Amino acid sequence: MMGITDGRKQLDFTQTVICGVCGKYGRYQVFMTYTVLSLFFIPCFKWNRHYYVQMSCCNTLYELDPEVGKGIARGEQVEILPQHLTLVNQGRSGYGYRRCCHCGYETAEDFEYCPKCGKRF
Repeated sequence: MMGITDGRKQLDFTQTVICGVCGKYGRYQVFMTYTVLSLFFIPCFKWNRHYYVQMSCCNTLYELDPEVGKGIARGEQVEILPQHLTLVNQGRSGYGYRRCCHCGYETAEDFEYCPKCGKRF
């Protein structure tokens, strides 16, 4: 019983900024993605780590400099500067989109439950 899967871990980090895309106040939400080898459902080895920053206001996604991301993962007090970010996906600045907090699925429809994972919005 062994398997290789992708994972995502939300990192504990708070920094409030004015968004360069939509111009509103927002928070940096930092998370790490990785690939993990599991034996008998126990994670044993992680690799392919990438750190990302998502804006809370418009969901714009940036890739974070790996050294800064590692510092945040270790719990260090770090300030994210614009030169640490590389734009991956420009978010939606308009209203009307809903995003599932469990799986990340986005929709413009007015669903009560997420069509991808079935959890309540």
